[in-house]
Amino acid sequence: MPANRSKSEKNDAAAKQLRRDPYEVLGVSRNSTDQEIKSAYRRMALKYHPDKNANDPVAADMFKEVTFSYNILSDPDKRRQYDTAGFEAVEADGQELELDLASLGAVNTMFAALFRQLGVPIKTTVSTTVLEEALNGNVNIRPLSLGQPVSRKVEKQSAHFYSVTITEEHAQEGLVCRVQSSDKSKFKLLYFDQEEKGGLSLALQEDSAKTGKVTSAGMYFLGFTVYRLDLTVNSVAAAKDPDTAFFKKLDGFQPCEITELKAGTHVFAVYGDNFFKSVSYTIEALCAASFTKEKEDLRDVEAQILSKRVELSKFETEYREVLAQFTEMTNRYAQEMQAIDELLKQWNEIHALYTTAPPPVKRSSSRNRNKGTSKEIKEGTETRETREKKPSKRDRPKKKKWYNIRLKVEKRKPC
Repeated sequence: MPANRSKSEKNDAAAKQLRRDPYEVLGVSRNSTDQEIKSAYRRMALKYHPDKNANDPVAADMFKEVTFSYNILSDPDKRRQYDTAGFEAVEADGQELELDLASLGAVNTMFAALFRQLGVPIKTTVSTTVLEEALNGNVNIRPLSLGQPVSRKVEKQSAHFYSVTITEEHAQEGLVCRVQSSDKSKFKLLYFDQEEKGGLSLALQEDSAKTGKVTSAGMYFLGFTVYRLDLTVNSVAAAKDPDTAFFKKLDGFQPCEITELKAGTHVFAVYGDNFFKSVSYTIEALCAASFTKEKEDLRDVEAQILSKRVELSKFETEYREVLAQFTEMTNRYAQEMQAIDELLKQWNEIHALYTTAPPPVKRSSSRNRNKGTSKEIKEGTETRETREKKPSKRDRPKKKKWYNIRLKVEKRKPC
């Protein structure tokens, strides 16, 4: 007879049955690219975000559903698992949510900051307010000249926008936009598409990463496929197992959605991703014409990384098999050692039975034994002293007996 389930468990089961297809939720096809899925998610997240729909439970549920669907389709492994076996193959408990820090209260922000300090991977998203202002065209955009770095400070959960204008020659040679923070602050480098109505929609984003003594992020539009490394991919599973961390290290090595930019004006932004403080940074846009060797080296290294990722996948299978055998052998070693020790113990006990001698007298403790020994020594000493003080028979004076004295007196009388 099945056990009675609680009300919450029944509600969870009902919710699982009512789950909609993630592709249907985001309004994309199964053949959609990562960029199309990302754009659809951002559009719908803006539409149903709690900040825009206060006290609207329907919008809140839609926002959760949109976020849940995107968390599945944005992860290559989870998307493949879902396409193969549906929701059952996806570990819903392990889903990573992207937090909008601007929408969190002070207490929740402090908890999130604490968890990140403890090493818990927390993905953050760009503030909805910033995205809405960009979409409505209500942002201040400053021009950024090629080869002229600009240093500024951006407040937390705010963004500075820059426009970069390139020619046809620049577009063919390639464009690089890089940002660095000397105080190792966290930030995001953003790239926006220009909408027909004049607004800006987020198209690409790169999270900063520590590189030496600085944090940095870059976007490379070089006319060929350039890859990016998302360190948050499988970070939760990797944190639980060092082996998983090693074998999943290259899973976040994914191609960028945009490989080249056309001639014209392009908009970038630096977003302050710190929890509590502002971000000091330096942004620079470069034409890749003078970096021919670097472009060739980048293509070569990325090809080697892709090849190594394939090798690593095969090596993991071999490693897991050998590790399982080693674990089995280690367990058997411990069992055999225990069995041998037990047999030797029984062998010694049987040998001890071959005797007719009475069992040995239980000896007193060392303390009592020492005490008894001291007493015996003392008594022995006293006995010797007594014997030494007592004179022997030869040394004793002879006692005159009465009949000897009387005899002598009688002899002295005259006859």
